[in-house]
Parts: sequence; C-alpha cells; structure tokens
Amino acid sequence: MSLHDAVDWALAAKVAGGLAGRLSPPGPYDRAALEADLMAATVEAEELVAAETGLRSTTGAARARVVDRDAWARANVATFKRLLGPVLGRLGSDKGVRNPLAPVLGKVTAAELGALLGWMSTRVLGQYDLLLTEDEDPDDQDLVYYVGPNIAALERRFGFPPAEFRLWIALHELTHRAQFTGVPWLRHHFVGLVDGVVGSLRVDPAHLMAVIRRSIDEVRDGRNPLDDGGLAAVFATPAQRESLESLGAMMSLLEGHGDVIMDRAAKDRVPNAERFSAVLHARRASAGPAAKVLQKLLGLEAKMRQYEAGERFIAGVEETAGERAIDVAWQGPEYLPTKAEIADPAAWLRRVGTPPPALASNF
Repeated sequence: MSLHDAVDWALAAKVAGGLAGRLSPPGPYDRAALEADLMAATVEAEELVAAETGLRSTTGAARARVVDRDAWARANVATFKRLLGPVLGRLGSDKGVRNPLAPVLGKVTAAELGALLGWMSTRVLGQYDLLLTEDEDPDDQDLVYYVGPNIAALERRFGFPPAEFRLWIALHELTHRAQFTGVPWLRHHFVGLVDGVVGSLRVDPAHLMAVIRRSIDEVRDGRNPLDDGGLAAVFATPAQRESLESLGAMMSLLEGHGDVIMDRAAKDRVPNAERFSAVLHARRASAGPAAKVLQKLLGLEAKMRQYEAGERFIAGVEETAGERAIDVAWQGPEYLPTKAEIADPAAWLRRVGTPPPALASNF
C-alpha cells in the first residue's frame, strides 16, 4: 500500500457521519423554512458583498446547500480527499513508499479524521467549499454550505431574529466566495501553499527526535509548543513551516476581511449585527476543558487568533489609508501580507503602497 492509500476515506466518512449525528443533539427545526431563507439570503448577500468589495465571481451565481451535521462532515471528508489525495499519490509514486502496517495506519488515520470532522460539525455554521476538481460532479462543487441544525440552535438559544441572523451568516460565506472566485489567482495560490505543507512530507526518525527535543526545551522554558498551530506546526519541517506561515498570514487576511465586510455590508440590513458578532466571538472562546485541549492539538486556537489578527490588520490598514486600501492585496501573491506584516499593517503599506482609486474596478 502506498501513501496514496494512507487514509481509508470510506471509513473516515462513516466515522464522521456517525459521530456528527450523536454529539450534542441540536433539537428539531423547520428545515424547509430555514432552507428557503438561506437560499434567499445567499442571493442577497452576493450582491451586498459585491457592492461593498468590488469583487465579483467569475464562476457564476452562488449556489447554497443546507445540510445536517452528518452531511457536512461527509462533504468535508470528500474535500480532504480532493486536497490531499493527489499529493499523497505523488509522494507514493515518487518515493515508492511501502509499509506493511499501512492498512492499519490508514484505518487509524481515517478514524482520527472522521472523529475530528464529526466534532467540528457541531460548531460550524457555514462554509464555502473552494476546491474544484474535474473528476467530480460540478453540482457538488463551488457550494456554500449552511449547517441547518447549528444555525437554528443558536437562534433558539440567544433569541436571534432568524431572517437577520441568516443573512448575516450568508454575508461571511459569500465574502469568502467572492475572494476565491473574484480574485483569479487566489484559489490556485491557496492550493499551492497547502501542497507546500503536505508535499514536503517525510518520514524521518531523525527529524522526529529533533522535534521531540525541541518541544521538551520549549516546555522547560514555559512555552507551549502547540501554541503556533497545533501538532502540524510542531512536526513541520523548516520548508513546511515557511508554507504554514504564508498560509496562516493569508488566512488571517481573508478571515479578517470576511468579518469586516460581513458587518459592513450588513449595516443597513442587519440591525443586530453587532450583537451577533459579540455572541460568536464569545462562543469561539467558550469551549469546555476537553474541547480546548482538542482545539489546541488541532491548531484551532491558532485559527481563532487569525480572525482577531486579521481584523486588527484590516483596521490598521483602513485607519492609515482608507477602506479600499486593502484592495491592493488582490493584485497578486506578492502583495499578500506576511506573518510579520499582519502584526504591523504600516509595514505592509510601506512595502506595497496604496491602490489607485480605480483599482477595485479591475476585479
């Protein structure tokens, strides 16, 4: 068995779907009404985001799909397969890796991935699936997913006005779709960075021992080695760390931009946007002890910090150069902020300059 078969994808989907349906049952909800509202919200949100950002999709009108937790989890197993399958295939082909324990390891990896996605399915509200492949049904790609029971559960718990909250959620996901389908190079660049992380994967005992020694030293110095991105960052090679840093900086920009545009585009249509934002920010930080451990292991805490760092970066750029100054980032990969620049917006502006007034019309 080669690295291409390093994950039993069918088992991963089975575990993910089964666990998603059993964790913290969210209660009943009116699926038909929710679906109708979210379909309408998606259409409206696409126009609001385009008006606010100047980014318009080159792949056609947005399509929404309302799913239960198990369907979301299974869809994300398919996404992981699309993303990692070709990379693992190249590794297996190039290096001829063979391991007699591979069938067992493939099932263990599948169970872990399935458990992860099953747990995450209880937290996710919406997601834009940005990966496209030629060998799958186009109707199952370029979709905006909404996890119906999670959205309905939050509305009940906090007394959110459904129409407003659903449009607000749609605005965030449609901003991400506008980013990846309105900036021609962005999707390819993202996949390339992920490839840079996974594509340099190696099974090297010497590297493993070095990582363990470094982690022990960090713990002795009072620092948690998981703080910078979970286990992936701990075991990354120098080349992988470089790709991880670039990927993290890019996601900080996109998540911060998504949050800012969501609130700004909602100002006339979602009077409760500020309250929604406060509740979701608190929700991100309110996980129980077991969930916090899992979040740290998986690097999800680092992802949560990306939202905050990205929002501060956008605010810093706008304070200095105006609301549309961020548009310069869409000109090419070299204009994206680095990890250091995310923490220092002025440094990014000094490097790239500010966009001409007509720049937005070029997208």
